[in-house]
Amino acid sequence: MPNLTDKAALITGGGRGIGRAIARAFAEAGADVCVLGRTKSEIDEVAARITKSGRQGIAEVCDVADRQAVEIAIARAAEALGRIDILVNNAGGGTERTRVGEDDPDRWVSAIEVNLLGTYYCTRAAVPYLRKGEASKIINVGSGMGHQARRGNSSYNAANAGVWMFTRCLAMELQEDDISVNELIPGPVYTKLTSDIFRPGEPHPQIPGERVKSAQDVVPLAMFLASQPAGGPTGQSFSLARRPL
Repeated sequence: MPNLTDKAALITGGGRGIGRAIARAFAEAGADVCVLGRTKSEIDEVAARITKSGRQGIAEVCDVADRQAVEIAIARAAEALGRIDILVNNAGGGTERTRVGEDDPDRWVSAIEVNLLGTYYCTRAAVPYLRKGEASKIINVGSGMGHQARRGNSSYNAANAGVWMFTRCLAMELQEDDISVNELIPGPVYTKLTSDIFRPGEPHPQIPGERVKSAQDVVPLAMFLASQPAGGPTGQSFSLARRPL
């Protein structure tokens, strides 16, 4: 297992699904972890497990779409952990899956706020702390839908297309600080948010050859990106999908 000893990581959306799996894996690899999310009971449970394992685990209740709340939460996390070396922008999702004109504008905007603006707010607040470290990492959990057009889910596609462009722009801006910025595309993963359309371990209902993964299946790629040495890849997209993007 890669060694993250003496590193401090902040995982958004860390109370469930992919974020929870990554947070626990980073702690097992030696990192102290701040778990950030909206549901206190969930992030408290993850932080308690991390602390029980011998690492420092803290929980910060925060909605990533609230810029002021993000700034406060990340400042508190940096103070408690003493540093931030790894930021995983994992919080996201979207429930508006109808065509424009038939959609709910509030839900359309919410997908942009959580996926794109949330990634921006958390990154902006964390960058001053990441600059203080050595070979710090930003991992933006994106989606293959941000690389392809598709009917009936334009809010999620547009938000994740923005995340991918933001990843590349940010990688260029932070290259001199030796902060790597990469996108992680999990492909279809069974979580609480996708339980109405996916079944774990089964083929994708619409994409031939694609399979529905578990949150734990995403961990090895997240560990790879978090443990790269100085001068490692940046501005790249790494995918677990089983189809061209």
